[in-house]
Amino acid sequence: MTETSGRITLDTDESLRGAYGETMEIAVTKARPALDKFSREFISRSPFLCIGTSGADGKADVSPRGDPPGFVQILDDNTIFIPDRPGNNRLDTFGNIVENANVGLLFIVPGFDDTLRVNGKASIVQDQAILDRCEVNGKVPNAGVLVEVNEAFMHCAKAFKRSKLWDSNVQQDRKEMPSLAKIILEQVAAPDAPPTDAEVKEGDEFIEDNYVTGLY
Repeated sequence: MTETSGRITLDTDESLRGAYGETMEIAVTKARPALDKFSREFISRSPFLCIGTSGADGKADVSPRGDPPGFVQILDDNTIFIPDRPGNNRLDTFGNIVENANVGLLFIVPGFDDTLRVNGKASIVQDQAILDRCEVNGKVPNAGVLVEVNEAFMHCAKAFKRSKLWDSNVQQDRKEMPSLAKIILEQVAAPDAPPTDAEVKEGDEFIEDNYVTGLY
């Protein structure tokens, strides 16, 4: 633990435990070394997950993945496959996995406040038999993430209850912020050359068209 100008940094296990106390026993023992019937069903219900990765240099990234429920293929109790869909080809997740196989997954089910966490080792694979099972709208993915599961456990609902994520009464109006195209165009524009209304309109139309024609 270090303190600078009134700010305390908890930088050792001892200082962390001093601030938070010991882990509840059930929180440790609930972690399973493989998928059980509950985690398998949760994954089969989930249309959305986040995958956390980091590269050899330690740079971290979290990326969303979404498709109809059941899109994640459960190959056995220690292996799952996440199909990859068309994107912008930044390949942040894939690049990190090539350098560092460790991944963390968070599975979310609409309407559920609890979540499923899965940790393991990942690789980028092209297995036509598996990829064919991931076909949507006649489109087969080019590759996917194969995860060798070494830990799976349910996560409590506190974060979702605090945020009221599924409560329609607290949903915000997306129109209160600029469109995605306008945000990005302003971010990349020179300070003295903001995007024109015509450029923003063209960007909005491109994104909306890509949502229709480029999901798969």
